Amino acid sequence: MKLQRKNRRALALGALAVSGALALTACGSDDTGGNSGGSSAAAKPGSIKCDDAKGQLLADGSSAQKNAIDAWVKQFAVACQGVQINYKGGGSGAGVTAFTQGRVAFAGSDSALKPHEVEASKKICSGGQGIDLPMVGGPIAVGYNVNGVDNLVLDASTLAKIFNNEITNWNDPAIKKLNPDAKLPNLKIQAFHRSDDSGTTDNFTKYLIATAKKDWPYDGGKTWQAKGGQSASGSSGLAQQVKQTNGAISYFELSYAKDGMKTVDLDTGAAQPVKATVENATKAISEAKVVGTGKDLALELNYGTKAEGAYPMVLVTYEIVCDKGNKSDTLPATKAFLRYIASEDGQKVLAENDYAPIPDDIISQVRTTIEGLS
Repeated sequence: MKLQRKNRRALALGALAVSGALALTACGSDDTGGNSGGSSAAAKPGSIKCDDAKGQLLADGSSAQKNAIDAWVKQFAVACQGVQINYKGGGSGAGVTAFTQGRVAFAGSDSALKPHEVEASKKICSGGQGIDLPMVGGPIAVGYNVNGVDNLVLDASTLAKIFNNEITNWNDPAIKKLNPDAKLPNLKIQAFHRSDDSGTTDNFTKYLIATAKKDWPYDGGKTWQAKGGQSASGSSGLAQQVKQTNGAISYFELSYAKDGMKTVDLDTGAAQPVKATVENATKAISEAKVVGTGKDLALELNYGTKAEGAYPMVLVTYEIVCDKGNKSDTLPATKAFLRYIASEDGQKVLAENDYAPIPDDIISQVRTTIEGLS
């Protein structure tokens, strides 16, 4: 639900005017692209409960949600001026490691905790363990830069071969077959992948494994496994490479596909190719099922959906926190911030920044779990 343009401009200016009340530093991260400061879905006065929140809250993890975190902090700062939130978008792998080592109050990860990571978390969650709270959804866009090609359709098999260095030129017959009207140049493909451990990589390759296993013979995970290609750090690093390199292609959260960047439409087997949009991602995420146990709310996504208008190359970012045993000096601020971002107002911010809100039946469980954190 979007506000009228006039209201959006007024609210955005208002948020910028007061954002100085809280500094969100990136700690060296370069993931500051997208619409991070332009959310128009301002929180209602008094809707954010600060409780006894104060001090500095350290967090790290998913670069895919960095723009969402930035937008949320601008709103949270208005109500809770005694809290300084420092989110370093160093990637999901870095975030989980920082969490299991007790260096952050919560972490963001585009992949649910693995069993060995849950075990590691028990050492810092006194009497409890780390749990996954799905908070941010969205499409993984495949951005490309090919002069003269404004529309491009690819399917899972072709994508897999491109990123596995088996299709190396833009006028390859497989690409031509999917784009008969495009003027594809005789140009080398420059495929970029993440150099750091990344939940975006994990979800991107899960899609390829689910839909093109023959052409993607890898186990998947946060670490890039395919041969060839070039690399860059963070979602913003990949987006920058695509912007400046003719012939480039890469994958990143939709909020980084800005400034006129072109994105691939997916041939999923549906009647029409599907564009990478928030609405189309929401259709795919609505098929997700909770597979976590206890208070853990890890989801199983249907990467292979062929539903009309459903964009299946999606990710869900989890906020990872202790269910019990959170540090007493950071627990009030952690609960206050998580409570806000899971709220109706917080979730509205997502759509304004090219993310997909979590489905109602799942986010309601998240809200209940947050209230029980101790």
